[in-house]
Amino acid sequence: MLSKRNLFCTLGVLAGVALGSSAAMARSLDTAFGEVEVNDDPQRVVTLYEGALDASLAAGVTPLGAIATRGGQQVANYLRDQVPDIQMVGLAGETNLEAVVALSPDLILASPRLPEAQYALLSQVAPTVVPPSSGFSPDAWRDEALLFGEALGREPQINEALAAVDQRAEELKARINAEGQAPSTHLVRWMPQGPLVMSTKLFSTGMLSAAGFAVEDSGLVADQRPHSDPLSLEALPEIEGDWLFLATLNEDGQEALETASQSEAFRRLDVVQRDQVVAVDGQLWTSASGPLAAQAVLDDIETAVESNATQ
Repeated sequence: MLSKRNLFCTLGVLAGVALGSSAAMARSLDTAFGEVEVNDDPQRVVTLYEGALDASLAAGVTPLGAIATRGGQQVANYLRDQVPDIQMVGLAGETNLEAVVALSPDLILASPRLPEAQYALLSQVAPTVVPPSSGFSPDAWRDEALLFGEALGREPQINEALAAVDQRAEELKARINAEGQAPSTHLVRWMPQGPLVMSTKLFSTGMLSAAGFAVEDSGLVADQRPHSDPLSLEALPEIEGDWLFLATLNEDGQEALETASQSEAFRRLDVVQRDQVVAVDGQLWTSASGPLAAQAVLDDIETAVESNATQ
């Protein structure tokens, strides 16, 4: 939610920013809220969505500001070294409007889930690009990255980054399916209240599929939901498969997983006994998206497969 403090004063500042901008408006983009004109070569970019930060960096643009990743206070670990000095302008779902205004952006890249009321305020600060939302889809991130690349004037760089992801995924798939069969797996995010089975229609489960896995949700995830309700330890057999990818968002989730992994119910799982459980970073696997995130997910998959091959 955008801050409501001093709303009328802030709106006055926004109007001043908009009127004071002298940059040429050269291109029109089709966004969730209609056509938006953007500068030919934006120099002061703020991202309010993890996928927008990822796409910007993949395109060779370093934003001035970003929101913190879900479950954290900074950007996701896999991007932190690339933006050590980036200004935090809010948390996931809670943007600090005054912090955005202070950066005087000439382009804002936002989430497809941005409410229209927030868009109305942000668009007074700078052209605000919001991708159309098509619900949960494993390939939605690609269309988002392409739109962000177009907004930045960096379409060739984004196309190149996407092609590199596709080529690497195909190479991994050839290795993983070398015996003619796709190994089954679930992606589970472990929270303090219990494990959540993630939808097969998300970014990271889509990457698992692209790399050659048969991703399942055991019928536990309702349509257009990102994950299941928390499972009890007694229900863990529901997540049996050839592999199991386990993600935690923060220290609380990690502690809960470590406690659960000592239970008899967890140790009895066949996938655990075969040592084909892969611990992954939940900030990357269950919150991030974009070309750089895709390469990082493929890194984890490749490491897991190579480690298993040497056992």
